Amino acid sequence: MIDANLTLEYRRFSLPLRTPLETAHGTIDSREGFLVRVTSSDGGATGVGEATPLPGWTESIDDCERALQRAVRAIESTEDGNAVNTTIDAVDETSAARHGVSLALLDLEARRSATPLYRQLGTDERVARVPVNATIGNGSPDEAAESARAAVDRGFGCCKLKVGVRSVEEDVERVRRVREAVGPDVELRVDANGAWTYEEALTAVEAFADAAVDVDLLEQPLPAGALEGHAELRGRGVAIALDEGLLEHGVDAIYEADAADAVVLKPMGIGGVDLAGELAAWVRELAIQPIVTTTIDAVVARTGAVHLAAAIPDVPACGLATADLLAEDLGRDPVPFERGAAVVPQAKGIGVDDVWDGPWRGDES
Repeated sequence: MIDANLTLEYRRFSLPLRTPLETAHGTIDSREGFLVRVTSSDGGATGVGEATPLPGWTESIDDCERALQRAVRAIESTEDGNAVNTTIDAVDETSAARHGVSLALLDLEARRSATPLYRQLGTDERVARVPVNATIGNGSPDEAAESARAAVDRGFGCCKLKVGVRSVEEDVERVRRVREAVGPDVELRVDANGAWTYEEALTAVEAFADAAVDVDLLEQPLPAGALEGHAELRGRGVAIALDEGLLEHGVDAIYEADAADAVVLKPMGIGGVDLAGELAAWVRELAIQPIVTTTIDAVVARTGAVHLAAAIPDVPACGLATADLLAEDLGRDPVPFERGAAVVPQAKGIGVDDVWDGPWRGDES
């Protein structure tokens, strides 16, 4: 338990993507956010977190900064025994800010207890690796097939294709070409980001269920509000996962509507790895599969998501191999990837060091 006097600081950063990423929600060309640091008075132990808002998923960058300012004031004006809860309360309505503050506090606590963060999140066993998927962008059929083949050559056993920008027919052809390129043993997932109508999604599901294509999981084929439509798409040979729908409706409504085989947990959008871990345990009790992904985060949040995945028993392949999407980062990445798996840091805390005064470029607060 953290019981020392605490100080909280934050710095703003801006990181360009290596190549703009086209999604059904629009084009992402950079990630802007805040690096958060919490320092204790007893020996100067520190914890780091990251608050990186994403339009459509979290609060705005300005609202995030206002929430962090509230957290700074709260931690400065509260007695030791209440500082943590009061500080979390100050950012409770802003998911990215809460993610950054709560992750910094968890990192500090794990460092003080000399344990890796994933053990702080509730697992007693050592976890060495978690499986990850490769993400295939919105390229042509030839480009998608080439990217998927290269990912499989690097050891990935699961590839996720972004769809929804092109016509359904074009996307089905892209997926078919990828299946031909990678063979029958690689798991294929497709993410539509809610771009399709029910008729389009049904056409896609029927094509994806064909043995020659064999898609394992279709993520958010319909807009977030369409729980009944997602329920009607289930049981047709392709598992249905909800991403945006989880934030829109919550677990209870999804379960009652029988609308999903899996849910995607994005810690930045949910409000922290602690809350995402609670959701993972909850949905597993309901026989719904949790899958952890990032929101194209910098190294601190990405590594936190790796620890979250490591704390989930029998976690499936997760969307954590996203570092290559950034042209710059906040510091050294402690998570190597080997044969389609993330190697989980075993150092105390998150395992990310020397980022506060690192060489990254950004706008300092």
